[in-house]
Amino acid sequence: MKILEVKNIEKDLAKKKVLHWINFSVDAGEIYGFLWPNGAWKTTTMKCIMWLIEPEAWEIHIFGKNWLTRKSKEKVGFMPENTYLYKHLTWKEFLEFNGRFFWLESEELDKKVSKLLKRVGLENDANKYLKEYSKGMLQRIWLAQSIINDPQLLFLDEPMSGLDPIWRKMVKDLLVSLRKEWTTIFFNTHILADVESICDRISIIHKWHMIVEGKEVKSIKWSLEDFFIEKVSKS
Repeated sequence: MKILEVKNIEKDLAKKKVLHWINFSVDAGEIYGFLWPNGAWKTTTMKCIMWLIEPEAWEIHIFGKNWLTRKSKEKVGFMPENTYLYKHLTWKEFLEFNGRFFWLESEELDKKVSKLLKRVGLENDANKYLKEYSKGMLQRIWLAQSIINDPQLLFLDEPMSGLDPIWRKMVKDLLVSLRKEWTTIFFNTHILADVESICDRISIIHKWHMIVEGKEVKSIKWSLEDFFIEKVSKS
């Protein structure tokens, strides 16, 4: 089952074409990696899909519906590359604030927040202010908020940026566990080792268009790094 289908996205910025005929689809229950060299407008693609910016042309289906309906938004999670957090709040307060957007009752919300803090290794810091912590710790709390509604489709933009090797491993394990719970994950990254270890399929975007679409990672006969470099250098 296709949970996300993207056809013919085009986007202009400052009268310049930055996306040209972007096409791909994501199957339910998979981890899908969206790869890029610098300047490939991968975040712009994700923002177009989620209608955070308006493309010039598009055909997008999510959960089999044309575009993101209000009901389907309740089943979607999103973690942006840059964390815009209310740093005067504690971890716990921030997650509770986000949980209320999904009409979670107080008792259910308390249990969910405690579980999420534990899943991202922050259960001992629930009452400290966000302003006191590093980028890596903020990344983990932002990841926690993106799954507070138990999304069926999760969009992640550079989810492991700023994490040390220990916490990168923790996040990868968390994403794999979410897949086992039938959360479909679509994420942007340039860290190929992470993609190689957890992704089912990948696409590569370069010079404003797709150069690889829906490639199964296990079907790549050499390293993903070599495959990526070859495709980019030939495009």
